[in-house]
Amino acid sequence: MSGGVGPTYNDIASPKEKEHHHATTGETSTKSARLFSFQQLIILAVILVLSATGLVATEDFLFTLLTFIYFFFFPSKLIFPPHKNPNRDAPLTSPANKIFRLYVASAGIAGLLIPVCYIFQGFLEDDRRGVSAAAPHVFLLASQVLMEGVAATCGFSAPAKILVPVVYNARRILTLVEWIVNEFSRETPEYGGGKGTVSVRRMYAGKVLAAVNLGIWSFNLFGVLIPVYLPRAFERYYGFSKEV
Repeated sequence: MSGGVGPTYNDIASPKEKEHHHATTGETSTKSARLFSFQQLIILAVILVLSATGLVATEDFLFTLLTFIYFFFFPSKLIFPPHKNPNRDAPLTSPANKIFRLYVASAGIAGLLIPVCYIFQGFLEDDRRGVSAAAPHVFLLASQVLMEGVAATCGFSAPAKILVPVVYNARRILTLVEWIVNEFSRETPEYGGGKGTVSVRRMYAGKVLAAVNLGIWSFNLFGVLIPVYLPRAFERYYGFSKEV
């Protein structure tokens, strides 16, 4: 995953990490392709389940569809075609970077795994309002991961790859704001049509989860993607630095 959930854009590796990366490229690529396919099936299942339950708004469907068409034909083919030097489009970080891997895992758990559990538990408590508020973020993040997989598999250039999480992350900020507004607008623990079907614990959990995700992805967009990795992707693509 990316957006910072996954090795799509990553940070710049040290020379030692780059040497290790190039030495293990063949083996790593083969293993990653197999794992990637399995992960994409899981992500696709999440997308299909959310779609089948009617929790995905029409505008989110259209955004995902139009974004896929746009990225597949314009940035990747016309605006930022693959560089003549394949090294210019290689991942910007080494898989050996433990700090980044921890960041990816943490963001993935907070951004996708826990919200999926939150939605599932919401069905059990008949918390339709909470489920509907959380679903757009999960759907868009899963769609982002799927699109990043397409970008990696189809050999997008570095700028095209980095634009995927930037665009999706910016869109998800809006859904996260709506989610947090919805959670904090619940006035009493007895929400649930007067039947008290939504527990106090779930209501507080929803508030914390929405706030944490808004913080994570706001930092990811404005503190990581835009100021750090977007310029570095363009520098690698257009720059005249020593080629590796």
